Amino acid sequence: MKILYFAWLRERLNRASDDVSPPAEVKTLADLITWLRANDEALDLAMANPKQFKLSKNARIVPWETPIADADTIAILPPMTGG
Repeated sequence: MKILYFAWLRERLNRASDDVSPPAEVKTLADLITWLRANDEALDLAMANPKQFKLSKNARIVPWETPIADADTIAILPPMTGG
């Protein structure tokens, strides 16, 4: 599974993406974010308020409860400011 990071999140993590293989019990985007945060201290700190983030599955913004599969590309989109 490919995880993409955008905007200030990418800068804070100092990487644009990760390839991950979550365990079988990770079935939804919410499960995935919980698992990612538990295994990455920098991501955990950056996502201190996770519900501010939008999540995309295969280039479509979707709810956090959306099921995921190994072949998916997931984007984590931080809240944006400015005009």
